[in-house]
Amino acid sequence: MPSEHTPVPSIDSFTGSSAALSTDTVSLNPNPLVQALGKPAEDFTRADIIRFVAEQGITMLNLRYVGGDGRLKELNFAIQSAAHLDRILTMGERVDGSSLFDVVEATSSDLYVVPRLRTAYLNPFTEQPTLDIMCGFYDVEGNPLASAPQQVLRRAQETLEAETGCRLEALGELEYYLFSDVDELFGVEEQRGYHEAAPFSKWSRVRSEALGHLVRMGCAVKYAHAEVGNFVADGRQIVQQEIEFLPTDVSRAADQMVLAKWVVREVAHAHGIEVSFSPKIAVGQAGSGMHFHTRLMKDGVNQFSDGSSLTDVARRVIGGYLSHAASLTAFGNTVPVSFLRLVPHQEAPTAICWGDRNRSVLVRVPLGWQNLDDRMFRDANPGASPVGELPGDSQTVELRSPDGSAAIHLLLAGITVAARIGLTEPGMLEYAGERYVSGDASKIEGLDQLPVSCAQAAERMLAQREDYEAFEVFPASLIDSWAAGLVALGDADLREEIADARIQVEDLVARYFHVG
Repeated sequence: MPSEHTPVPSIDSFTGSSAALSTDTVSLNPNPLVQALGKPAEDFTRADIIRFVAEQGITMLNLRYVGGDGRLKELNFAIQSAAHLDRILTMGERVDGSSLFDVVEATSSDLYVVPRLRTAYLNPFTEQPTLDIMCGFYDVEGNPLASAPQQVLRRAQETLEAETGCRLEALGELEYYLFSDVDELFGVEEQRGYHEAAPFSKWSRVRSEALGHLVRMGCAVKYAHAEVGNFVADGRQIVQQEIEFLPTDVSRAADQMVLAKWVVREVAHAHGIEVSFSPKIAVGQAGSGMHFHTRLMKDGVNQFSDGSSLTDVARRVIGGYLSHAASLTAFGNTVPVSFLRLVPHQEAPTAICWGDRNRSVLVRVPLGWQNLDDRMFRDANPGASPVGELPGDSQTVELRSPDGSAAIHLLLAGITVAARIGLTEPGMLEYAGERYVSGDASKIEGLDQLPVSCAQAAERMLAQREDYEAFEVFPASLIDSWAAGLVALGDADLREEIADARIQVEDLVARYFHVG
């Protein structure tokens, strides 16, 4: 599927009809609601949802929202009448905020959850026809809950746009391991799983089923594939897979990642196997990251590329990312096993630096399609008609430190804050220039290093709290609560304890197996 920003020929090009591009986008959209209602999800109304429910025989409604632990929550309703449904769609419902967020006091804990109609999707896992809708949190006065992760991200994006005129888009890469009994046929080859196909690749149907569910739920997915990690341990085969998304608004990108983790878990459970997004499963085996690519958009134009090369705007944003990389681990690497993945001489980064197409650096500028014509297409398709000018807006920059334990909305809010600082603070272009590397970053001396524990990540976050709290993006109470939670994990001396055999890696993995 093309992204919402990729130029696509309109129906006029093929049929001579006067249908608009949006009509063509609807006709190719796999989301059943978009198909049935004949409009993009952004235009859904209450009347649309009620009509769809009536025409499709939907009997159940789930309100969905993300708790402080990063997991998807649900509130179930049996639809009883059009008026009943209309009230839920309009008013939402009350929930106990203190049971969802540590920062909400039990003495005044009531919150509202209100549906965001554009997020509606058919639940692919229920026996009864069920519609799910993502919600936002609101306080007793009807204002967006300032400490809710979704609102923090929204404020970060609004502030970035107010200060720079730009909006940040992101795409996530979700890596995970599947655990099952050993298949004696076509055995897995250790660390040889990258883009492997069946039958050597195990459980490809899990990722293909998850991929199908996600696009029908309205998620902008790029592709899915087998990843490097492959090994057998304790009588189980353990195989790594990945789902990657398309660039979209950071708020939508965060919601999609939460939905993807839920979908993968549901699919794996249906097949009777375990799945883990934990950053480290076993010493000596590939870890699982949750890399995020970003690009800065203004008036529909990608500000990271001038069509042939990386722009100074991109370099300033990279400077912002690097200057806040250590504190961002507080949101992107939130369990002790995160720092078993972030060790030297692996593909996971430890040094705070950036480079082109370099997988040892913290911020990578991946290969784009800039400065290319259609020569590759014409070579692959002899005799085909010329394509003409290709879109040049594909350039992104990738932050490679986060993992599956990330508080996704808070992480993307922090990344958005760092992008704003990169664009508005003086010296960021030079800051980035001084931290560019072309070789193995783990072998270059003198580079600043990422934290080695959650406790150290909390310390670095507190040192930069004024940046996160500026413009009322991150509430001070949230920063305090988040730092306290990281310190309470007690991992300040984790690496020494492991080296002295005072704690076993296997025990840590078991404790944080189901992160996020």
